[in-house]
Amino acid sequence: MSLINVSTSDNHIVKIPRDIVNQVGVLNDLVQLQQDTTDDPITLANVDAKTMEKVVEYCVHHKDDPIIEKNKYDVLSRSDDIDEWDLNFMHVDTNTLLHLLLASNYLDIQPLMDLGCKMLANMIRGKDSGQTRQIFNLTDDYTDEEKEQIRKENEWAE
Repeated sequence: MSLINVSTSDNHIVKIPRDIVNQVGVLNDLVQLQQDTTDDPITLANVDAKTMEKVVEYCVHHKDDPIIEKNKYDVLSRSDDIDEWDLNFMHVDTNTLLHLLLASNYLDIQPLMDLGCKMLANMIRGKDSGQTRQIFNLTDDYTDEEKEQIRKENEWAE
């Protein structure tokens, strides 16, 4: 199996099977530009090695899946239709999930982006703002007066 070397943002080399490159839009474009003229690694400045290895794991598992061209404005996607392998794969901490979302966006891997968004939606579904802040380790920097002002301005939404 032919491998492509990718240099990550933390200066590690991750070996990627050539047969999954077509799933990774950015890599596919870069490989075509490189056209096998050099063995230099392809640099991905926005993805660390740990995340890239997870991306490769996902792509290897899904390499034989049909490529579905869909309108990016389709709203037919549901967040409760995740298969068992994907659920296990995405059973990661919040930080890793966010890194996978950023990587899938940067690398143009729409199925992984969709999966990450579904997982994120499921994490925050039914949570109030305090619980959501806790999930993402965000501090509540509003004063009581500011919170009251926001409530008054958004009474229509309740």
